Amino acid sequence: MDWADELAARVSGPQVVNDSKTPSGTVHVGSLRGPVILDVITRALRANDHETTLLYGVDDMDPMDAQALLTPDAIDREMGRPLAHVPDPAGDCHSSYARHFAGLFIDVFAKLGIHPDRYYWMSDIYPTGAMDPYIRLALDRAPLVREIYRRVANVQHPDTWHPLGVVCPTCAKVGTTIVTDWDGEKVFFECRPDLVTWAHGCGSSGWISPFGGTAKLPWNLEWAAQWSLFGVTIEPGGKDLSTAGGSRDRSDAIAREVFEREPPLNVAYEFLNIGGKKMSTSKGRGAAAHAIADVIPPEQLRFLFLRPRPNQAIEFDPDGTDAVPRLFDEFDRFAAATAGRPVKGEIPPGYDATFRYSLLDPNADVAAEAWAFRPNLAHLALLVQIPGVDVDARVAAEKGSPLTEHEKAILDVRIAAARAWLEAHAPERARLTVRLDGLPPEADGLEVDQRAFLARLAETAEAAPLEGGDAWQAAIFAAAVDAGIPAVRAFAAIYLAFLGRANGPRAGWLLATLDPSFVTGRLRQAAGVGDAPTAGIRGDR
Repeated sequence: MDWADELAARVSGPQVVNDSKTPSGTVHVGSLRGPVILDVITRALRANDHETTLLYGVDDMDPMDAQALLTPDAIDREMGRPLAHVPDPAGDCHSSYARHFAGLFIDVFAKLGIHPDRYYWMSDIYPTGAMDPYIRLALDRAPLVREIYRRVANVQHPDTWHPLGVVCPTCAKVGTTIVTDWDGEKVFFECRPDLVTWAHGCGSSGWISPFGGTAKLPWNLEWAAQWSLFGVTIEPGGKDLSTAGGSRDRSDAIAREVFEREPPLNVAYEFLNIGGKKMSTSKGRGAAAHAIADVIPPEQLRFLFLRPRPNQAIEFDPDGTDAVPRLFDEFDRFAAATAGRPVKGEIPPGYDATFRYSLLDPNADVAAEAWAFRPNLAHLALLVQIPGVDVDARVAAEKGSPLTEHEKAILDVRIAAARAWLEAHAPERARLTVRLDGLPPEADGLEVDQRAFLARLAETAEAAPLEGGDAWQAAIFAAAVDAGIPAVRAFAAIYLAFLGRANGPRAGWLLATLDPSFVTGRLRQAAGVGDAPTAGIRGDR
């Protein structure tokens, strides 16, 4: 069974699955792993007849602390204020900074088939008084909270420290305030100029009621309070939160000892990395979630996060690489295996569950989806760049029969993805212009062994028709062996003859898109044994 099915099999009773996000700026694509995992857990629970509620929250009462995300003139004014109270930087009618960036992120959810039963915003929750009982408990048990921090995380707070941040009534900052006393109804707070390095308090102090939205709990206590408030039973968390003595350990202890409830089941998950480093909003590392969702279709994006188990890191760098086409190739391999077709290489256990949970529709006919014809993305990226090619006809010819309506829809999605990849992320070698007007001048530099290879490949193509990229690719390798030339020099010869450069896309698929007579003519011309061909684009049947 898949890990999600295993989890669903070992729990009992109604379940509440939850996660939340601090919208401190443009949310990178790696942050989508949590919501996808939440959705899969929810699907697995419901498939096992568990009554399940899916929640997603926005922790927008957290203070603005990411200096790089503000203009210089706004840093002193906004740093330390709740994100819900910082103006929308884009000025596009959102009520706050938090609503702008969280909205961009949440808008991607529906595209990925993620539909929480409820979204909640902490800036809406605090003013209702729903958090007041937990604020009171935290203040009444402040000595216990301080002891938990010391015991679990080796964090030393002074005996006057109380677990609360007040929204300063003078400067409206929450990240610069500290509570040092509690009389059972009011707290004494100080807005200190030097409490943190990233914001400056105004120096105000005094007694104030901490209820009804005038204050917020620190993150570890707020997290534990959310579990009690919403009855959360399962909450996945990133690896950084789940380390020994980290946020999860602190919140678990606070839940048990301060709020007197058992914490939810944790499903710790690894990061999405670029070059071995975690994607980071504040450090500007990683593509924006909404931008990647415009390039990678929903099912392949879900697959990106579900292909490894949650405790395995994902390496994904789309810029200037073949990472996106390779993702499609792997998805198609899982589809083929699920359909019972042979696949190249090993495939991990649970491949059928991974494919099933990658599908956008939780009620989809998995067998029909697995059998659907899906054209190779890199091949489509090549086809859409060659003028005059009827892509639909070429794909139907490769299938060997007309496309179904569903397969036509898949093709349309993949054509759009191929174009988006070429525009946004593809390496330069994937972008091409076939030189139809004549042999490129760059081909004058072909050496004797390369010309012999091109002549041998022309002979092979003339001896028997080569249908499809696989057939051409095999012929290229065979001709290279016959000519005694390394494969890398053979491919370079083809690229020089057709593209005027030494690199390009998969050569077999490039040649398969062109008219056979044009290909053999150009091969002979480049080899120095024939005249220039007169046709260029393959006639579609």
